[in-house]
Amino acid sequence: MIDNGKPDGWYKQARKVASPNCDPRPADEVSLLVLHAISLPPGQFSGPAIEALFTNQLVADEHPYFATIAHLRVSAHFLIRRDGECVQFVDTDQRAWHAGRSRWWDKQRMEWRQALNDFSLGVELEGDDTTPFTRAQYHMLVEVVIWLKNRYSALNVSRITSHAHVAPLRKTDPGPAFDWAYFHQLLSASDLDAL
Repeated sequence: MIDNGKPDGWYKQARKVASPNCDPRPADEVSLLVLHAISLPPGQFSGPAIEALFTNQLVADEHPYFATIAHLRVSAHFLIRRDGECVQFVDTDQRAWHAGRSRWWDKQRMEWRQALNDFSLGVELEGDDTTPFTRAQYHMLVEVVIWLKNRYSALNVSRITSHAHVAPLRKTDPGPAFDWAYFHQLLSASDLDAL
C-alpha cells in the first residue's frame, strides 16, 4: 500500500533526473521489484545515453543502435551506474514504463498477473548479460532495496524478480552475469544489520 502520509517517493541518496515517461498508478499497490540491465550503446558503459533515453532526448543519429530505439518512451525508477551512483527518474509512488509486455505468477494471490508496471518498481543496472556487475552496484542495489522494503510493506525478497523472468521470450536481463546468490547474501546481512 502507498502511505500518503509518507514523504514523496524520491530516494534522497539518488541523483534526481525526472523522466516524463510515467503516470499515476491505477491502484494503491507497490508489491513487486523488477531488476533490469541496460547499456547504451550495447556493451558500452558510462556516458549520457541511458539518461537521454529515459528523458526522450536520445539523438537517433549519434549511433546506429540509437536509431532503432530513440522513438521509445520508456523509463525506470532507478538506474545504478557501474561506480554505484544511483540515479532516480520516477517517484516510486508513480508508474514507470519499464516492464513492457510481461506477466508474473503472484504466489500470494495464486494468479498470473499482467500490466506489471501498475504495481512494480523498476531498477536498471548499468551492464549487460556477460560483464560482471560491480561490487559498488550490488551494495547500492541493496541500499535501494532496503529503503523500498521499508517504504512498501508488501515488498519482500520473494517479490524481487528479473526482467528475463517476467518476459522470457523477449528479454534476458539482467542476465547470467548477475550474481543472485551474492545479492541475496548482501541483502540478508543488511536486513540483519537493520534489526
